[in-house]
Amino acid sequence: MLSDSRIKGLYRLSIAERIRALEQQGWLSAADAELLQQGKHVLPPAVADRMIENVVGVFGLPMAVAPNFVVNDQDYIVPMVVEEPSIVAATSNAARLARSSGGFTASCSESLLVGQIHVTNVDDTELALSKLNSASAELLERANAVHPRLVTRGGGVREVVSRLISLDDDTTAIAVHMLVDTCDAMGANLVNTICEAVASQIAELCGGRVALAILSNLADRSLVSARVRYRPADLATGDTSGDQVRDRIVLASQIAGADPYRAATHNKGVMNGVDAVAIATGNDWRAIEAGAHAFAALTGTYKPLTTWSVADNGELQGDIEIPLKVGVVGGNLDANPAVAAAIRLAGVESAIELAELMAAVGLAQNFAALKALATTGIQDGHMRLHARSVAATAGVPDECFDEVLNELIASGDIKVQKAQEILAGRHLISQRRESCATAAGKVILLGEHAVVYGRHALALPIPDAVSAQVSKSDAGVNISIPEWGVSERVDADDSSGIAAALNLILRELDVAGPGYEIHLRSDLPRAMGLGSSAALAVAIVRAFDAELELGLDDSRVNAIAFECEKLAHGTPSGIDNTIATYAVPMTFRNAESLHVEHLALPEPPPIIIACSSSPGLTVEQVAGVRARHDEHPARYEALFDEIDVLSQAGANALVRADYAELGMLMNICQGLLSAIQVSTAELEGMVQIARSAGASGAKLTGGGGGGSIIALCPGRVPEVRSALASAGFKTLNLSQ
Repeated sequence: MLSDSRIKGLYRLSIAERIRALEQQGWLSAADAELLQQGKHVLPPAVADRMIENVVGVFGLPMAVAPNFVVNDQDYIVPMVVEEPSIVAATSNAARLARSSGGFTASCSESLLVGQIHVTNVDDTELALSKLNSASAELLERANAVHPRLVTRGGGVREVVSRLISLDDDTTAIAVHMLVDTCDAMGANLVNTICEAVASQIAELCGGRVALAILSNLADRSLVSARVRYRPADLATGDTSGDQVRDRIVLASQIAGADPYRAATHNKGVMNGVDAVAIATGNDWRAIEAGAHAFAALTGTYKPLTTWSVADNGELQGDIEIPLKVGVVGGNLDANPAVAAAIRLAGVESAIELAELMAAVGLAQNFAALKALATTGIQDGHMRLHARSVAATAGVPDECFDEVLNELIASGDIKVQKAQEILAGRHLISQRRESCATAAGKVILLGEHAVVYGRHALALPIPDAVSAQVSKSDAGVNISIPEWGVSERVDADDSSGIAAALNLILRELDVAGPGYEIHLRSDLPRAMGLGSSAALAVAIVRAFDAELELGLDDSRVNAIAFECEKLAHGTPSGIDNTIATYAVPMTFRNAESLHVEHLALPEPPPIIIACSSSPGLTVEQVAGVRARHDEHPARYEALFDEIDVLSQAGANALVRADYAELGMLMNICQGLLSAIQVSTAELEGMVQIARSAGASGAKLTGGGGGGSIIALCPGRVPEVRSALASAGFKTLNLSQ
């Protein structure tokens, strides 16, 4: 049995983290997790070309999961494909609230698809109906002979039903219904074939002519019911009591029952949930929509598919009855890898189980919409999610997305133009950095860990990745790094983290005064193996030099930053602070003496950086390698010698812009880094994504154990970036 579907904080995780969480809790197999991580669930264009005509590409929609569902005492994670903001979040929250009262119950007593043969030009309809009734056994036998394997699986035609219908010209026609159990398939093609096979015999019995022979999407012989209850205590919102929310939802339900205009929007909320699951699981959502709306109007007046009432114990009770004939096998369910993965994720074992889950999702989504209407209003719930879509449309980059989003929401003007204005303002701020003290981040192309043991490393700068400004203050020493969520006062005895490094800098510079305001901007994510701690130290030292006119040269800046690196990493090689200070491509070796060679490159190398979902704590990785080195010194020294050879050969290849050679060396180095146990399954997966997308080389960069990878992508930068981003990993350019 699958684990609990209640996954707290799933929405806060990155895509890669969500996939890993679902795998760890048993909802995704390792194979399906890899399928999603590497983007291999996307429908291949070649397969799409065999599904429909005139294919020119594959159109994408967001695929999400709604946790928290309990249906018939079974936990479910629900796959949903939908582009409208707030649907997944609202559905998940509705399912969460329902858990305290037992979740949803659902049932489907029969699951039959209706096939129709319409016969016209019948002279004696009463005689025709009599003949059809007498021949029903023969018709059943002939119909079931069309698909004998369906009968073998336990399905087939169950019943033949005939009725008269009146046409506009005052003539009548006979509608013969073949009620077919299609087992776990949607069954449209099965039923159509059966109808066409028996149509001529039916026309002959009736003495008329076949007008139509095709299935009906009004699946009223496959009705699914679901029920849920909510405790009033779980409905309270702000100043609105649970009883008030309950009564307002009941009133909204009554209005939908009396007003077809409202009922249409009411049912649209139901179908927001049902359709999203249908698309994810490869079912014909258009057929489901048609059947649902036809059923809603079956009485002659369009009615809501759900009703909400007050139960005997005072709880809010919701009920839904909806025609749902769906499938879990056959058709494009087999052709589309995303569909197959979604069905496995849902964990449903039959078409009826999927239909029951769909009905519960439709009821949950309807509740969520009504609750929003009864409390804050529908727009409040949409606001942030809509703003995310607007910011994405405006082209807001990842590195400042959240900041622009927050400012956009605060403005109350959720429009693309406003998002672009906010972004332009941030660019002006970015341009002002030219007057600030700056430092470079770094990527190590080759030589991680071996450089700690006196071997060469090959590294490239991320120019101007961190900037700093220092001003005097009367309010003590305060430091802020908005991108990292840091804003704190630093006391002289603080001995951990950024505060410890700042106090060391103040001592080394021997600067006194009532206080300082230190404001930094960082394009580097924290603890991702990109030299952020060294870049911060260099930028801060240079900012003090600029403010106080200390006259420091680069060697002094570098030396102070190296002392800070000792605090952060224990036994650093010195490469991070050196490249942060000098910001040039280099080979670096710190053995008996320091050897640094600056490299002149013919062009910026086509490198993409991608950040994993886990931080890379260099101090822990360095300590782990040292422990293993001390246990097996000869083996590790031999590995470090091999990495040293790669680093020197890589420098030559980089200067020649020989990216095929350099890529091969990077791939070999990744294997050696894995051998010294600093790679992780996630990093290996990211490397494989990059290579599969066309990177000539890809490897982790920095300490490992998390952090980042780099990918060398001559002629394939957009493709590799897209592949990594599609798998949920944040990407940066080397020239960030």
